[in-house]
Amino acid sequence: MGTVAFLVNPASAGGRTRRLWPEIAQRAAAAGLDGPAYLSERPGELPSLVAKAADAGAELIVVIGGDGTLNEVVGGLMQRRDDGKLSPELAMIPRGTGRDFVRTFRIPAALDDAIAVARDGEPRTVDAGRVEYRTWSGEMGLSYFANVASAGMSGAIAQRADSTTKALGGRISFVAATVAVFWRWRPTEMTVTVDGVERTATMHDVLVANCRYLGGGMKMCPEALPDDGLFDVLTIGNLTKSDLALTLPRTYRGSHLSHPKAELLRGAEVTVDAETEVPIELDGEQPGTTPARFEVIPGALRVRVSRGSTLA
Repeated sequence: MGTVAFLVNPASAGGRTRRLWPEIAQRAAAAGLDGPAYLSERPGELPSLVAKAADAGAELIVVIGGDGTLNEVVGGLMQRRDDGKLSPELAMIPRGTGRDFVRTFRIPAALDDAIAVARDGEPRTVDAGRVEYRTWSGEMGLSYFANVASAGMSGAIAQRADSTTKALGGRISFVAATVAVFWRWRPTEMTVTVDGVERTATMHDVLVANCRYLGGGMKMCPEALPDDGLFDVLTIGNLTKSDLALTLPRTYRGSHLSHPKAELLRGAEVTVDAETEVPIELDGEQPGTTPARFEVIPGALRVRVSRGSTLA
């Protein structure tokens, strides 16, 4: 199994992880998964903790948190990769609200089952995404993602979901945020280029997917393969209220792609620009706005999954 380190976001799951971490650590140790723990105390700290754990010899990093936590950890792993250093394997004990990254890989939400996968699972080599964009301060930024990125309405939805109570669970929180944001959102003309194929239209959103789920279980890109060297790029046109009401339930089944205002493209390089700047979103985080360029990094990560498991 190799040397293990835990990277813990105590603020995940609405802050409940801080209270439950001693129990999680005890149950993991009892199952034979033991090692030093690095707890983040502020947003943006996890990449430096990745470096600290890896430099101390960690061969497996077990992430305790949600998709936002994973996003920071992936950023740290990718920085090491860019510096030519070996990166540890990655395992997830999901503690967030959305839990979208782990859905694709069927990593269980139940604590003891997730511990078992972290301990006994096999590594699956998967792609990551590199993104260049305009930061909120107007400078150019560089970030990474592992699950799904977007430009448009979904960035505002993620921000609203993060700022409201999630006591009723991830799905209800994201549905409520989707409806609330949609009622006020004004679609804009966007130009999307995927491996040289260009689309310009009035759009609500553009999803750039490495994996299949976002928004607390919406299977927005049901055919996305996280190890094929390509993004699934879903453009969402100018939706009406009726479009949303009829289509939103279908996103949880992945049966919405036949809608005439949805188009699926595939490619390794994607650029998005908009007549009016729109927010971008990376694994639920909102670091800035368009213009943005998304690039696949093939085989960038090794994620521990259940032996013999298939994608969900």
